[in-house]
Amino acid sequence: MPAASTEFTRFRAALNLSRDELYGALLQESQDHIRIKKRAVAIRGLESIVEATLRLAASKGFHAMSLRDLCAESGFSIGGVYAYIKNKADLIRLIQNYGFLLTRRTLLDATRSAAPGREKLEAAIRAHLFLSEIMPDWFSFSFMEARNLPPAEKRRAVSAAREIEDIFFGILDEGMEAGLFRRADARLLASLTKALMQDWYLKRHKYRRQEIDVNTYAQSVCDLLQSYLQGPP
Repeated sequence: MPAASTEFTRFRAALNLSRDELYGALLQESQDHIRIKKRAVAIRGLESIVEATLRLAASKGFHAMSLRDLCAESGFSIGGVYAYIKNKADLIRLIQNYGFLLTRRTLLDATRSAAPGREKLEAAIRAHLFLSEIMPDWFSFSFMEARNLPPAEKRRAVSAAREIEDIFFGILDEGMEAGLFRRADARLLASLTKALMQDWYLKRHKYRRQEIDVNTYAQSVCDLLQSYLQGPP
């Protein structure tokens, strides 16, 4: 098995092992709305609701689904769902918090022990793309549904997305300050990097027709950025 494929397999295994911790953190962020007192029960319920919502959003669209659809998909009664959320606005917040919390933690974990410069940038790129391959429904939901969010939730989503982009900006800026990358507009380059990653999870069918997998795409993005960053000033 190629090294990159092995890396993706290990990434998936590590992500699965951290799911309880993730839902525990989501429970902590959402505790003002959740009436379930037993932590283990609440975590299992959150997982069921999040995954059922993402399946419905992928199949029929978030705004077309109802809370009764969610009950049927998750196996909860309407009263069971109301123990976690009051309405669809709460559900949007829950789903957005879940995805951004997972993305933020994954990127920070992947880059924490990486050396500044090339190693840290490649670790962040691979982590983001591998995560989008494992969670395509959330990444599509976040991008496609953001335009339809209520104003307050839209501001929260934009702020959270900017925070993810800031991680890449910090890596690029750090590398430039240390002389590991050539000087460039780190903010613009972080935005372009995010756009390259979005192209993968929004247009996966295009790359599937070309028989390009996530490992190959991640390596291509890394090589492209490194070629630019190591080029002449």
